[in-house]
Amino acid sequence: MSGGRRLDETVYDLLHDALDRLRDDPRAVGHLRHQLDRLEAPLHIAIAGPWQSGKSTVLNAIMGEEVAPVEVPAGGCVLTWYEDAPHPRATAYSSVGPPQELAVTKSPTGMRVDLVGLRPGEVDDIVVRWPTRALRQATLIDTPAVAPAGEGGRAPLMDRILRDADAVLYLTRDARDSDLQILQATRTGVVDQAAPVNVILVLSRADELGGGRVDALLTARQLARRLRRDPRVGALCVNVVALSGLVSLAGRVMGESDFAALAALAGTPRGELEQSLLSAERFLTTAPPVQLDAATRAALLDRFGLFGIRLATTLIRTGCDSRVRLSAELVRRSGFTELRESMNRCFVDRCDVLKARSALAALEALLRAEPRHGGAELLARIERILTSTHDFRELRLLASLQEAGGEVDAELLPEAQRLLGGNGTALAARLGVEHDTTSDQLWRLAVEALRRWQGRAEDPWLRLPQRRAARVVVRSCEGMLAALTAR
Repeated sequence: MSGGRRLDETVYDLLHDALDRLRDDPRAVGHLRHQLDRLEAPLHIAIAGPWQSGKSTVLNAIMGEEVAPVEVPAGGCVLTWYEDAPHPRATAYSSVGPPQELAVTKSPTGMRVDLVGLRPGEVDDIVVRWPTRALRQATLIDTPAVAPAGEGGRAPLMDRILRDADAVLYLTRDARDSDLQILQATRTGVVDQAAPVNVILVLSRADELGGGRVDALLTARQLARRLRRDPRVGALCVNVVALSGLVSLAGRVMGESDFAALAALAGTPRGELEQSLLSAERFLTTAPPVQLDAATRAALLDRFGLFGIRLATTLIRTGCDSRVRLSAELVRRSGFTELRESMNRCFVDRCDVLKARSALAALEALLRAEPRHGGAELLARIERILTSTHDFRELRLLASLQEAGGEVDAELLPEAQRLLGGNGTALAARLGVEHDTTSDQLWRLAVEALRRWQGRAEDPWLRLPQRRAARVVVRSCEGMLAALTAR
């Protein structure tokens, strides 16, 4: 937790100082003003990944509505931004002309936007304004497929994504080496290396692991836990989450007609249903054990997939006897609840820190691309902010604990992560109590934690990295007491 001046205030002053020094460079001034505007804007979360990683499905699941993908012209590198607004609208931003309002209609596969008059390569961004609570705390960015890293190990699209986004959900089937290489290639600047915690790695097609068996999601969660302990992965992301994007979306948008069809399937003899679900072709072409017409079967398969149908019918047999109950259980089992909690804890709760980090990264890139008079001093100030600001110390220590480093003994690791804000940055979350806990109780718990970790910070028998880690936890405890005093 920050003490003294807030991080966003420090970064705000740094950007204004840079504006004053670079006032004779119109391009730099425009760039810096854009970064100042971003400090006041909602958090930007990009959903990125290789081809067929399920980006639009995950975006729809987060929004709880089927609004993606927007069909964009072939060619170019078009990002589609989803922002909260009272009424649906879509605007195209072209590199060769003024913004253009677009006609918006819903289609069976999502939202259809009329791009008449815009040729491939001329569109840079499409901004979709859509009324939903899911967009009130963050703007979501749907991105084209990320290709493997090219010459020099860099993926140009990821450069743009990280330039425009404050945080990234990077989707992958199994976190293969090519995915890790793409993420590793983005860690080039001082800011990237000092605070590499703006990425959550998502195993987004978890239901397909192990051939789509009924225990596929359990297998995927075990893989996610192994990846969290892998130092290569821990250095590149703040968490790894296993998710069935298809099942989570199906649970979020399931209607009564879907439930009725699934309940009919669940009511048939299990052996007959299992034979029907051996393959998608068999389910669509073989006479099913109940009389569901071909269109209904195709719609179920498209929305739930074979795994989702198997899971849903099993849950109905074991007590999920209403649409509401089945929907909630599908969402939970899909991994979506864990993903949403991780996004809130790692991204939304730390939005000011992540936006400040983006501003520092942008200023560093500007100064290194075109060295200017006074640039060395500004770069030095960036490094001082990164090394002296407690928010970044917390993030760095959390990242190192994610890598199973050795700075904290195993039995104390859960408490250290919690006090550092790993379970949420609110006082109650840091202290491991309910949100309605009284200030007096919070004060007592914070003082007890402070004394415990002060003892470790001053223990001469501990190694230096352990004492340094303890000092960071001590500073977090002091920040909590300062926040309680200010109430």
